[in-house]
Amino acid sequence: MRQFLVPILVIMASGSAAAQQEAPAPVPCSGEAYHAFDFWVGTWDVYDGSGNKVGENTILPEEGGCVLVERWTSTSGTTGQSYNFLEPDSGKWRQVWVSKGSVIDYAGGLSPEGSMKLEGRILYHASGQSAPFTGEWTPNEDGSVTQHFEQYNAATDTWDPWFTGKYVRKAPE
Repeated sequence: MRQFLVPILVIMASGSAAAQQEAPAPVPCSGEAYHAFDFWVGTWDVYDGSGNKVGENTILPEEGGCVLVERWTSTSGTTGQSYNFLEPDSGKWRQVWVSKGSVIDYAGGLSPEGSMKLEGRILYHASGQSAPFTGEWTPNEDGSVTQHFEQYNAATDTWDPWFTGKYVRKAPE
């Protein structure tokens, strides 16, 4: 029996050594495109155009960097969350925002100027109405990020400003 066991152990050991020599599997979501929105990652105070604080926002990478999760709280206590991810098949960034007031689903990518531009639709829970919607996040030289949203107004055939905010990174505690 012992004379059969030794060759089997040698075969098993050489098989596992061969498996160890194979190239490691690529790390999911590690390519450069998956980090195009990293300038928005962080913990932020958010201010309106007049300099009034309107809320706080935290954007963190999760699932090994495959998704950026946003958690928003306004100064009045309203909240919302979004999932931001690169769609591997289209190469586009997509955000799905959900709050008690609305759902926004849009996609896009980096502009030549370096801002993230997304286009899609907003749906309001209470009325059931929806409209075309755009969002743009622009990194600023001082490390802040400007966020600008517009909603299409079919009655006037114009794009109306919906929200513009300046994200200022919170100091580490």
